[in-house]
Amino acid sequence: MNCIKISIDPDSNIISIWNNGKGIPVVEHKVEKMYVPALIFGQLLTSSNYDDEEKKVTGGRNGYGAKLCNIFSTKFTVETACKEYKHSFKQTWTNNMLKTTDPKIKFFDGDDYTCITFQPDLAKFTMEKLDKDIVALLTRRAYDVAGSCKGVKVLFNGKKLPVNGFRSYVDLYVKDKLDETGVALKVIHEVAIF
Repeated sequence: MNCIKISIDPDSNIISIWNNGKGIPVVEHKVEKMYVPALIFGQLLTSSNYDDEEKKVTGGRNGYGAKLCNIFSTKFTVETACKEYKHSFKQTWTNNMLKTTDPKIKFFDGDDYTCITFQPDLAKFTMEKLDKDIVALLTRRAYDVAGSCKGVKVLFNGKKLPVNGFRSYVDLYVKDKLDETGVALKVIHEVAIF
């Protein structure tokens, strides 16, 4: 993956996240008898993150992340394409994941991608629209992604973010800034904890 595109339109209440990483396999799950993307995004308790004894490097738990986004959205669409399986997949859920369309499967011969587009159910958050604070928070998360994914170009609402790794991300906060005594701030440690 070398590109992530994030779009937020507060006026239409639409958020979209696209990446050109490895697509989700567009195949039917042997046990569940449904397409893998439908399991990932539209069926609860269908993750591989259940084994507490297994050592993992992941932030997920029981596959709830994207499903919670679906549950708290009035509309949620997943599109993915997988060159390996030569198919694309598109499915939409509405009414907080209560209703869904049949998946649309097509022959595909392009580059892998995944795109999630959703409309948050603002009433569930006692909101009338995506306000400037929420948009600012999501914008900050886009910068966080750009800073933590070296070599990945991040576009936010069509504009490339001026961050291409952790150093340039940190520079956003310390470059040309002074400490309380008037001395220029500088990075003296770079730390990674594993």
